[in-house]
Amino acid sequence: MRIALDAMGGDFAPAPNIVGAIEAVSQVPDLEVLLVGDRAPLEQEIASAGGIPDPIRSMIRIVESEGVVGMEEKPTVALREKPNCSIVRCWQLMANGEADAVVSAGNTGAVVAAGLRTRLFLKGVKRPGIAVTLPTLSGPCVLVDVGANPAARPEHLYQYGLMGAIYAREMLGVATPRIGLMNIGSEDGKGNDLYRETHSFLCNSPLRQSYVGNVEGRGLYHGEADVLICEGFVGNVVLKVSEGMAEFLLRTVGAALLKALTTERDLAAKTLAHLTQQFRYQEAGGAPLLGIDGVCIICHGSSDGDSIRNALKMATQMSDHHINAQIVEQLASQPARSE
Repeated sequence: MRIALDAMGGDFAPAPNIVGAIEAVSQVPDLEVLLVGDRAPLEQEIASAGGIPDPIRSMIRIVESEGVVGMEEKPTVALREKPNCSIVRCWQLMANGEADAVVSAGNTGAVVAAGLRTRLFLKGVKRPGIAVTLPTLSGPCVLVDVGANPAARPEHLYQYGLMGAIYAREMLGVATPRIGLMNIGSEDGKGNDLYRETHSFLCNSPLRQSYVGNVEGRGLYHGEADVLICEGFVGNVVLKVSEGMAEFLLRTVGAALLKALTTERDLAAKTLAHLTQQFRYQEAGGAPLLGIDGVCIICHGSSDGDSIRNALKMATQMSDHHINAQIVEQLASQPARSE
């Protein structure tokens, strides 16, 4: 499998991308990583890292690009001004069949926008959606969309539910995923026009047997659904609030507990450290952009080498589980509305 890695993307690029690529290729058989970026800084960073070990040297190569989209730049403007930047080149490589996947820790908006410009969608997919996996009291939950499509329509959310359910089943081992609609209340008729229309749409769709209805924000962490769907604006707010709240609780509650303990402080500290490690975004690697003809994994901007390594592994796993083939098959066999 060949993966185009946006080597210039991320807050600390290119160092974490190079480290992650070397580790991934060392651990995953038959994996080739294309380091997409400006050659000079990449070669300099590789030399600073001690070079690429001989056994895997042939599995990592540089593909030159020109420029990088900064994290604070407006995606559409930056892509227009930098037509050969690292993110665009990654998508071009996948569109041309020279790569099977794209992985980037760069500007998320630019990653999605570059993908939309290629129109590299799976057959039948109206809009791709970014999926993240969040922990709940009853196991992991897939939240779609967290930023790719803030102007969604009911059919888009229906497709998010279908794609999210396939992802939850294949990647998380959830046998029969329950699908919920993120809303401000659980009762029928709650929400704005989009969410009321989507609720009615889902109740009369092929997903109706898996649809558990509206789910309030607290229901996410109570585990009321295995897949939660929403439009990108709401999803991104939920994701960012969740990240901040998790860090806040672990720091404040952990500090308070350790301060109150008189014995077993070391054990408690180790337990908290293990808990923190378990929920670090680096462990997941990244979030897939579902609905793309290929594989696209979007990583956190502050990703380290571990995160990039795990994102590259996630890309290979999605390919191994034939996620895209199942999405195309189900979209073809299940019309959005029941007859």
